[in-house]
Amino acid sequence: MATSSPVDAELLRRYDRPGPRYTSYPTAPQFSTGFGEAQLREAALVSNGDPIPRRLSLYVHVPFCMSPCFYCGCNRIITRDLSRAETYLARLYREIDMTAALFDRDREVIQLHFGGGTPNFLSPAQLQDVVDCLRRHFLFSSSPERDLSIELDPRFISASDVAALGAIGFDRASLGVQDFDPLVQDAVNRVQSVEETRTVVDACRANGFRSVNIDLIYGLPKQNAAGFTQTLDTVIDMRPDRLAVYSYAHLPELFKAQQQIDAADLPDPDTKLGLLQLAIDKLTQAGYVYIGMDHFALPDDALAQAQDRGNLHRNFMGYTTHADSDLIGLGVSAISHIGNSFSQNPRDLPTWQAAIDSGRLPVARGMSLNEDDQLRADLIQQLMCQGEIPVAALERRYAIDFDTYFADALLQLEPLAADGLVRREPGRILATTRGRLLLRNIAMCFDRYLSQPAATSHTPRFSRAI
Repeated sequence: MATSSPVDAELLRRYDRPGPRYTSYPTAPQFSTGFGEAQLREAALVSNGDPIPRRLSLYVHVPFCMSPCFYCGCNRIITRDLSRAETYLARLYREIDMTAALFDRDREVIQLHFGGGTPNFLSPAQLQDVVDCLRRHFLFSSSPERDLSIELDPRFISASDVAALGAIGFDRASLGVQDFDPLVQDAVNRVQSVEETRTVVDACRANGFRSVNIDLIYGLPKQNAAGFTQTLDTVIDMRPDRLAVYSYAHLPELFKAQQQIDAADLPDPDTKLGLLQLAIDKLTQAGYVYIGMDHFALPDDALAQAQDRGNLHRNFMGYTTHADSDLIGLGVSAISHIGNSFSQNPRDLPTWQAAIDSGRLPVARGMSLNEDDQLRADLIQQLMCQGEIPVAALERRYAIDFDTYFADALLQLEPLAADGLVRREPGRILATTRGRLLLRNIAMCFDRYLSQPAATSHTPRFSRAI
């Protein structure tokens, strides 16, 4: 999915409107409180009945952060009280015990990911305890494809801590950077040196980590081409296996921390598009493959290889290589995808704690997918991961006539085709090179929920496409 053609600024400007990131379909705003613990238990029971046991992916949410990053829209709790970790873990262990009982023991865990918040708010010893608890309750695969990954804040971890994580079995790490420009770092309250970041990258490699990802953001306050060029050059010199270059979504109505950012400091739309072009040019010239959305990887990385094989997958953890697994989310706000269902834990800590303390699975909301949801989810998954809609395959799989079933969607797609974002080929609809930057816009044509009244609310729910 490599792209190196110039960004058409005028075209992107026209399509730069709010829309889902499609880490799921239907998206989380469609979840309802009508889906609860009973529905999750039923979904797990049905999933256990598959003739060939589906593998499992585990996600553990650690909500705590030492300091607030003003750009952040994640579910996190700001505290320097390390004792809160033990209180949280005591309940997490109970959730693990209750959740694991839902699934047959022959279902192997192929992936474990710690996200946050800041997972390294937990000490290596505490992380070891969590992994040990999970190993007691689930069957971990011995396959070389198994991943144990963790998000790390380089400001609060040492090389010896990384060595301890390697000994636990972690083999993939994702590091937040965003930008190395001191003016930008001050504006977003995340001061992080090149040296401490490089130390963590080097420690990961010295301790057996197979892959290191670095996160950058374009569109931050006080960001400009000169500073972002230097950041990109510095990061490329570190040679991470993967990069995520996210667009900053300024939604202070939704994320209180963003109210600390002066909107007047944000780059104007043309400057922001220039930063995107800069990232694409530099990363592709440095040999990175454009995976999709905002992700890049070296050609020999597992993400790029999975895309070549056609089994790349996208879920709440982003792009992943494990398409054939059920996702179990653990911890406050975590989302699960079991069979044809989604479920989410409470987003606030007290409600999550109360559910655990009462011996209940902490399901706050979710949904069961009907046949139309499953079809559209399949279509959008293929588009987001492979850059195409496999029309012929979908017709066979779901016994439909594609043009009849999606007549309304194809009408919405016509302007995108006229603008050169997609083209129709025998048996498929293909996103063009310029269209790969606007996969969200293409997918929105097939999202039946966007036309419903809730989607027309004046309260912003989605970030802009660019």
